[in-house]
Amino acid sequence: MAIFVFMNIVAIFHSYRFTHFTDSNIEKTKDPKKLSTGQKIKTLVFGVSNPRPENKILPSTNFETIKLKSNREIECWSIKAENPKGTVVIFHGYSGSKASMLDKSEVFRKLGYNTFLVDFMGSGGSEGKQTTIGFREAQEVKSCYDYLRKKGESKLYLFGTSMGSVAIMKAISDYKINPDGIIIECPFGSMYKTVCARFRTMNAPAFPMAGLLVFWGGLQNGFWAFGHNPTEYAKEINCPSLLLYGAKDEKVSREEIDLIFNNLAAKKQLKIYQEAGHENYLCKYKDEWINDIQAFLEERNK
Repeated sequence: MAIFVFMNIVAIFHSYRFTHFTDSNIEKTKDPKKLSTGQKIKTLVFGVSNPRPENKILPSTNFETIKLKSNREIECWSIKAENPKGTVVIFHGYSGSKASMLDKSEVFRKLGYNTFLVDFMGSGGSEGKQTTIGFREAQEVKSCYDYLRKKGESKLYLFGTSMGSVAIMKAISDYKINPDGIIIECPFGSMYKTVCARFRTMNAPAFPMAGLLVFWGGLQNGFWAFGHNPTEYAKEINCPSLLLYGAKDEKVSREEIDLIFNNLAAKKQLKIYQEAGHENYLCKYKDEWINDIQAFLEERNK
């Protein structure tokens, strides 16, 4: 009984720290591979220290800051291209911000697309310190989509990486929004699987702690986290999709990607970058990534 109680206490600490950012002046927990044994034990007991993401750089070209009311107030940057072919809405990953997506925004702009970069709740210029790993963020995706459609955007594409991809998929599944296409990078297959993967990166057994963490994380944030399954969301996606993945990704398995891809209901394409992990694909595959993105968008604009 004492062990069971202790495990639940640990899970409560860990899940709260995983879904609530700390003050920005607190040092972030290092990569698990760089932690000492003592630091790993401390992290496993009390959870990660994850400072609130900030926008430390601004766009290098003209932009407009826009505040939208969603489940939280969210901050966005609107960047215009000359003679735009459409608009790409860009969503960051876990523990990121819209500033971390500026390099990809610049690629889209040079390809002739307006970009609309979004801070999810808890990040950058948006409200709060909470993240739900794509669950409640899906409503923020819908808010951005509705705003741009009301502004008259006829060609609207959604781009997300990791958690951003998951939020896009859930928004389409739950709210039946209909973008002209989506580009999704390395979405996890389920909340439970992504938590298990984080235990594996620390060479720690996932059972039973991963399940307890998912349970308490959902309870603390007001939703059933075991039901947060992008594999299922994919079945409701009926727009053209480009799914991107790094073969050396330690946080998302190829099995998860294949299940998501197989469930996508409309025209789809899967691109694998063999030497990439769970990272920015521009680092190792810049030219190939740009060509893949360009080909997908040009096909939609014929």
